[in-house]
Amino acid sequence: MARVMVALSGGVDSSVAAALLKQAGHEVVGVTMRIWDGDLFPGQATHPACYGPDEEDIEDARKVSQRLDIPFHVFDLRRQYKVEVLDYVRREYLSGRTPNPCIRCNRKVKLGNLIEMARESGITFDYVATGHYARVEWSESKHRFLLRKAGDETKDQSYFLFSLSQAQLGRSLFPLGNYRKQEVKTIASDLNLGVDGKPESQDFVAGGYSSLLGAAVRPGPILDKQGNALGEHRGIQFYTIGQRKGLGLSTRDAMYVTGIDPERNALIVGTKDEVYGDELICSDLNWIAMPRLEHAITVKAKIRYSHKEAEAVITSLGEAKTHVKFEEPQIAITPGQSIVFYSGDLVVGGGTIE
Repeated sequence: MARVMVALSGGVDSSVAAALLKQAGHEVVGVTMRIWDGDLFPGQATHPACYGPDEEDIEDARKVSQRLDIPFHVFDLRRQYKVEVLDYVRREYLSGRTPNPCIRCNRKVKLGNLIEMARESGITFDYVATGHYARVEWSESKHRFLLRKAGDETKDQSYFLFSLSQAQLGRSLFPLGNYRKQEVKTIASDLNLGVDGKPESQDFVAGGYSSLLGAAVRPGPILDKQGNALGEHRGIQFYTIGQRKGLGLSTRDAMYVTGIDPERNALIVGTKDEVYGDELICSDLNWIAMPRLEHAITVKAKIRYSHKEAEAVITSLGEAKTHVKFEEPQIAITPGQSIVFYSGDLVVGGGTIE
């Protein structure tokens, strides 16, 4: 049996992950992160989802630990979260890109800074577990740790874990990998953990991004592809590629955001046909199923979490970049978002859309 540190969020998934590990005979210790900084969001006391006033969630995690009779620790990671996630989100939005804070947080904070701080505090452990729906395994033939989709693909969260290193995968456990969500809720209810009725986390920042971006919010022109002004936007950070609602335009055809130009502080819009593209270049690459991409291969690619996988050929452009050519055009290929490559249920790797 192993000593496992479980990252508890106060929600049902991580709570049941801890319970399953305890039932399996492992020595379990619960930890949670304090990341909410009210000074950055004055006057916003609502609870959003993954980032917001966290005292209630911390208290729920503490109660779960008491019910499971496991040690519990809280670590203050507000500074690290600001540097690694909030500052990154701010930079990306102000540069006309659409970031993915969850992927960044998993790699840098939850399975990075939290582990470091726990070790520095004297906590010893063999593995770190989370409530993600995904599976990790060791491949003797490849001599690598592999990441696979969850058994329940409707809840699969491997997309959010593609950037984990081999070292991180090697020490990670995902106890919910073969469970369905309803089974997890039933376990939580049967064990009287008190969290089975909590709503799932959805949003990133409570009350929007205005406080995070501060004085950087600047209205600017909405232009068509010929450069004609059609209206005014309220700040480029509030828009993303493919967006139709909220533009406030009166045009014969429905208009969609097709580009964001931070130098001119402008939104570029066009018809729905102009939102489609069949190729992209990505960087910030992380390969899981292999050390590197040595030759062109055919994969299924997801350009956002909610995107349906699409067949594509990926070709190396050197160590830093990869070219992706889709078999059919895809809607709203968005710079800053993550693209993840699959072969069946296996995560091949992924990167950031440039």
